[in-house]
Amino acid sequence: MKELVRSNDAVLISFVDALLNDAEIPHFVADSHMSILDGSIGVLPRRILVDPDHLIQARRILRDADLGHEISEMS
Repeated sequence: MKELVRSNDAVLISFVDALLNDAEIPHFVADSHMSILDGSIGVLPRRILVDPDHLIQARRILRDADLGHEISEMS
């Protein structure tokens, strides 16, 4: 799995998750339960991981949704 997005913004993570679900792109939202450790204040970022075979398509979907600036540099 490759990191597509890393963010503390729960709304952004939810939106990207919905976009990828609609496109039927295999992905995983990592660190979603880390808020237990940070006291639910959202300090620790969540990550969206994508199957490497679908990474280019996932990037394209984010760019089309004007979210290209949110794409992780690690991907």
